[in-house]
Amino acid sequence: MPFSQPTVIRSRRVVLPDGERPADVLIRDGKIAGTAPHGSLTAGEGDLADLGDTALLPGLVDTHVHVNEPGRTEWEGFATATRAAAAGGVTTIVDMPLNSVPPTTTVDGLAVKRRVAEGQAWVDLGFWGGAVPGNVTDLEPLHRQGVFGFKSFLAPSGVDEFPHVEAAGLEAALAEQARIGALAIIHAEDQAVLAAAPQQPGVHYRDFLASRPAGAETAAVTRLLDTARRTGARVHVLHVSSAAVLPLLRQAREEGVRVTAETCPHYLTLAAEQVPDGGTAFKCCPPIRDESNRDALWEALANGEFTAVVSDHSPSTPDLKLLPEYGGSGDFAAAWGGIASLQLGLPAVWTEARRRGHTLADVVRWMSSGPAGLVGLTGTKGAIAAGHDADLVAFDPDGGFAVRASGLHHRNPVTPYAGRTLTGVVRTTWLRGREVDLAARPFGRQLLLPHSRPATPSDRV
Repeated sequence: MPFSQPTVIRSRRVVLPDGERPADVLIRDGKIAGTAPHGSLTAGEGDLADLGDTALLPGLVDTHVHVNEPGRTEWEGFATATRAAAAGGVTTIVDMPLNSVPPTTTVDGLAVKRRVAEGQAWVDLGFWGGAVPGNVTDLEPLHRQGVFGFKSFLAPSGVDEFPHVEAAGLEAALAEQARIGALAIIHAEDQAVLAAAPQQPGVHYRDFLASRPAGAETAAVTRLLDTARRTGARVHVLHVSSAAVLPLLRQAREEGVRVTAETCPHYLTLAAEQVPDGGTAFKCCPPIRDESNRDALWEALANGEFTAVVSDHSPSTPDLKLLPEYGGSGDFAAAWGGIASLQLGLPAVWTEARRRGHTLADVVRWMSSGPAGLVGLTGTKGAIAAGHDADLVAFDPDGGFAVRASGLHHRNPVTPYAGRTLTGVVRTTWLRGREVDLAARPFGRQLLLPHSRPATPSDRV
């Protein structure tokens, strides 16, 4: 696109909150000033970008990204992760409190992360805090500093500096988060169920899948919902992989429990039957399950049972994935578990959504407005509407490309999508009305939870 900072963007396929239609979008001072009938606006003294039949979407909001900096920047960093985000049409990310060192479990840890991220982000950036054993008194100070909520694990996280919470710790953390009005986001797998599952090392995916059974998710979600009922906390179930938890969530909502859930592109677009021996690029926890389970997730998504579809981008160095093509053993039990897909989520989901008869408006609801609402950014992110940031994506829904490592911007070009042909191409990304030029300087901003306040010395506990 030749226009770096247009005043008007025109498309015959603008995805607005009330549906897709031809429209002109007026941009002023980095905000959407309004929309008008297609062809009715002039750019005044600015530029007009006419996209033709290329669709115009609101920028995606990805609330589940592991940036890993500082401490494990060789896995991923703010510069590389946010470049990948911008290239994939994602204009806002919220960074998870692990696997960085230090983790974001104290005000000081948050300050370190913010300082390191400054000036590196190609997109806007927020932060989650962590609720771990022994840090209940840290939660309110972190909340005042603008973290968007608190993540806990109900089973080991994979890194020692971010331990999981047992039953009493979960109760205490949720009670405190209910008191301060914070959102609890939970990795819901049950440690006792995992410990009892068969553990068979090796290259066969079926053995790894048996070691992370669906029962681990249902047991953990059951415990979480019981605790949420007692404490009144607002809870969000991360990366649902098993459709078996859906009836539990439905019943809890009917009873008035404040619970939402998300799923991820890899659970919607990949299936256990496709994973080759030694294909550890596919390993994640909870795992990618079978095709019938994938169909049930799509049905729930279509019925509005998921608030968001987000990446759970969790990369590592190739040696930790034990990939055979890098000389590794291909042992699923020993490989790092995490999917790298931040740049590819939009085309991956669109490829499958279109095949199943869904629309671009559906994808926007799942990947933009839904996640924005989850973290309290409704009104600024996630929609092409007056007053919102002019975070926009020119997306060719009919284009296609083959995923190649050379085209990936995240630090380590390992992904289970390698070699796949996906439908949908991001042509241009605008952040607050400015085109994101990856050859120029980044201008992403750090975001705070609405109504939080700046740091004071007394917050450093």
